[in-house]
Amino acid sequence: MNEVLEYLDRKKIPYELVEHEEVHTIEDMEKAGLLDKGYVCKNLFLRNANGKMHFLLSCHHSKEIKLDEIAKKIGSTRLSFASAERLEKYLKLENGYVSPFGILNDESQSVIVIFDKELIDKKRVGFHPNTNKATIFIDFNYVKKMIQEHGNDLLFIRIN
Repeated sequence: MNEVLEYLDRKKIPYELVEHEEVHTIEDMEKAGLLDKGYVCKNLFLRNANGKMHFLLSCHHSKEIKLDEIAKKIGSTRLSFASAERLEKYLKLENGYVSPFGILNDESQSVIVIFDKELIDKKRVGFHPNTNKATIFIDFNYVKKMIQEHGNDLLFIRIN
């Protein structure tokens, strides 16, 4: 978390940090009062069929994710959830900590970031700062710019 906060402060990016008990589910986030504070996202770390491509997918917490539809929209082979080992290798994160801020740990810029088009221009989006004991509320444009500056590929698709 400290690396994320240092990055945001160094770049003079405005944000609100909300520290809370560890959350694992949408119900946990609701109990912590997070869903009332902004557009809270869920984030998934995925891989393609042969494991040579990895994706970080972010969308509103209420959206149902159909991996076969996502694969079709991005022109990928079958998608599945990546293992904890792959998550550690590429983003240096633990299960439950997946976040677009994890891209800052992707030294090879090999993870492709997929955002729901609905995020564009949202002014108050909630993401974990690489821990599930806090949530950062931030203008989505800063997150998009962070990923672009880091050098990872970025895709926008419509998630139903």
